[in-house]
Amino acid sequence: MLTNLRIFAMSHQTIPSVYINNICCYKIRASLRRLKPHVPLGRNCSSLPGLIGNDIKSLHSIINPPIAKIRNIGIMAHIDAGKTTTTERILYYSGYTRSLGDVDDGDTVTDFMAQERERGITIQSAAVTFDWKGYRVNLIDTPGHVDFTLEVERCLRVLDGAVAVFDASAGVEAQTLTVWRQADKHNIPRICFLNKMDKTGASFKYAVESIREKLKAKPLLLQLPIGEAKTFKGVVDVVTKEKLLWNCNSNDGKDFERKPLLEMNDPELLKETTEARNALIEQVADLDDEFADLVLEEFSENFDLLPAEKLQTAIHRVTLAQTAVPVLCGSALKNKGIQPLLDAVTMYLPSPEERNYEFLQWYKDDLCALAFKVLHDKQRGPLVFMRIYSGTIKPQLAIHNINGNCTERISRLLLPFADQHVEIPSLTAGNIALTVGLKHTATGDTIVSSKSSALAAARRAEREGEKQHRQNNEAERLLLAGVEIPEPVFFCTIEPPSLSKQPDLEHALKCLQREDPSLKVRLDPDSGQTVLCGMGELHIEIIHDRIKREYGLETYLGPLQVAYRETILNSVRATDTLDRTLGDKRHLVTVEVEARPIETSSVMPVIEYAESINEGLLKVSQEAIENGIHSACLQGPLLGSPIQDVAITLHSLTIHPGTSTTMISACVSRCVQKALKKADKQVLEPLMNLEVTVARDYLSPVLADLAQRRGNIQEIQTRQDNKVVIGFVPLAEIMISYSTILQRCLVSLS
Repeated sequence: MLTNLRIFAMSHQTIPSVYINNICCYKIRASLRRLKPHVPLGRNCSSLPGLIGNDIKSLHSIINPPIAKIRNIGIMAHIDAGKTTTTERILYYSGYTRSLGDVDDGDTVTDFMAQERERGITIQSAAVTFDWKGYRVNLIDTPGHVDFTLEVERCLRVLDGAVAVFDASAGVEAQTLTVWRQADKHNIPRICFLNKMDKTGASFKYAVESIREKLKAKPLLLQLPIGEAKTFKGVVDVVTKEKLLWNCNSNDGKDFERKPLLEMNDPELLKETTEARNALIEQVADLDDEFADLVLEEFSENFDLLPAEKLQTAIHRVTLAQTAVPVLCGSALKNKGIQPLLDAVTMYLPSPEERNYEFLQWYKDDLCALAFKVLHDKQRGPLVFMRIYSGTIKPQLAIHNINGNCTERISRLLLPFADQHVEIPSLTAGNIALTVGLKHTATGDTIVSSKSSALAAARRAEREGEKQHRQNNEAERLLLAGVEIPEPVFFCTIEPPSLSKQPDLEHALKCLQREDPSLKVRLDPDSGQTVLCGMGELHIEIIHDRIKREYGLETYLGPLQVAYRETILNSVRATDTLDRTLGDKRHLVTVEVEARPIETSSVMPVIEYAESINEGLLKVSQEAIENGIHSACLQGPLLGSPIQDVAITLHSLTIHPGTSTTMISACVSRCVQKALKKADKQVLEPLMNLEVTVARDYLSPVLADLAQRRGNIQEIQTRQDNKVVIGFVPLAEIMISYSTILQRCLVSLS
């Protein structure tokens, strides 16, 4: 009987209405074609920013705009909230493309992988650079599927701001909570865009309230919708008290008119807008002391006299301080509200120089960059995406990788445009670059100009620190940036079509692992089979498909299995002696260990040493001891799953002179395994957070189905005419196409 009261791995999945949202994915992908300043075939696009004809040299004047005019932003949301459609409209209105792409038609700029176009989802994050009203915007479109959460994590790590897109009919959904927490983790200022205001069931009030309640954020209403659902036709700018109406006869949404609200034409709308503006001013004044002083001194009697520019500046400060989030609305699919969103990005989100990166003071003007994504190109080799924090990157520049402690040379420097790239001569601080030629750089590596530059930065950090132990920790934290890689929760075997193709499969998996650190590959010690470990069913399915399409290998997958864990429930001691004579040499080790459960969650065993252990003996054998403990915890006594949440204490150790470290490891490993077998044991299974949105009539059968799957219902909410079931279910019970199964169940009841 599998019992578990703890969540060892968590996923979020939302299942809206009578259908299920199969959670979305993520992408930053490199072109496999030779660099050209054109757009992919099949896309009707304008010239790249600053590019005249095919003259790449004309890019030189616009490659490095003033840092105050740069915006590095990401688009993040739950699956199917409209991220890619919003991105597509942004590219069209900025002049980057000449025609509107559509996810359903499979012709979007940022969803260019075959798997993305077939499924209509984002699998890899895509970086695009464009200009808007004198600002350079580096935009990354991220996935919304839980299987590709790492993609969102490593992109947010290098961004200065983000646009959180919401489905106005659903408000905050499961994966919205995940990406919001990730943005909180990296202190990313945000703007909220309530998309799909034209959708049946859209509710501006409901969506805003869900942001306030579920995200614990303070929404600043900068716009009000004019109509909802089928009647949605435009928005009201609360700051300027103007209405923006889009031309119904326009097919692309470029034509819209901005009119001031007048008493004679729109008395009710003007009254509502005035009240909203007064509430906005009071809200911002509560959050910003400088603005509060201005209002009290000059405009306390009449808020209408307060200039819009003063209010916008205060909103910018509040957004940067992350004490509130501006909220805008529109419909990307119907081409409404995107231009004001772009204005808000440049007006309210910070430039790189407004972000407080403490480590920059140690580097002065030397190069400091973070590699946040690695792609493998068959022609160019590894392509590394970098965020430049200080200094300048140029082709043929030798750089030092602090994490890998190695020096490499950048052969070419590119500016990313989704699956097309433009070669450039240099790139300065605040920008995102794509480099060619780095063979050993991995995700999360810190890049500097030289080893001496890194040492100088470390010395500055130590010199200015207050305490020695704090200095070392600070220097390590600042100089060695990284990305937290989640543990896989699914695994299956993968086999090549023949033994002669095994080297090709290993090469393909090695390349894919470098691109995607959440993909793990290991060799089963018993069967000798290659085991693929991933974040979910879709994740492994995409990897399998990419191996076939990109590497031409018809591989075979074994049945999908859940990654269980094991733990112990009580403390036990064990003693073991290993006595072997090899040749004329005797190897003798005696070990006594204690295994006990710990309350804090720890994937790796916590290793402790009793005071009675001889320090000299421990110094020469510590590595062998720890290797033995880790080896013993790889396979538990129940299912052979890894052991977690345990502490191993070494109480005594006797080693005969001349005993090899291999024998010490073997004895310690055997002793730990003996202790684990003696203890009371328990299997831990991964639980999935689940959110099912269903019509009222179907609530009972859904609850019954979840009960059969050992589900634990935490809450049942009301979302307009639907019911939302929130709870968690063992992953093993719903890991295979639960959405499809539930759909069939509901159809049979109809």
